[in-house]
Amino acid sequence: MKEVIAIIRRHRLQETKAGLLGIGIPAITMVSVEGRGKQKGLPGWNYELDPALTEVEEKNTGTRMRFVPKRIIYVVAEDEDVPKVVETIIRTNQSGHIGDGRIFVCPVEDAVRVRTGENGEQAIK
Repeated sequence: MKEVIAIIRRHRLQETKAGLLGIGIPAITMVSVEGRGKQKGLPGWNYELDPALTEVEEKNTGTRMRFVPKRIIYVVAEDEDVPKVVETIIRTNQSGHIGDGRIFVCPVEDAVRVRTGENGEQAIK
């Protein structure tokens, strides 16, 4: 099993969920986050739909860092499904502009369904 962690634009969440459901991945977890990448939170095309960026002033330097609102989605999938999951996330989020996001694939040692006690792949089906 693998965990796919994707940081995506906020307005792409619904399309991403629909795409994953379309390939048979119904279960995802989503968290609202703020962050910045190589663009350093600078306004521009990546300004998102909401132009209000969070600014944080660094105490020592007095400089301001802007954070762009994003969504992180988590998907735990069987190893053979990971390429489909990654391709779907790319297809539904790729615009060709800075700020499209990142995808990380991590190994999962085990999973346990709390309700039944099932573990391993049975816990994620």
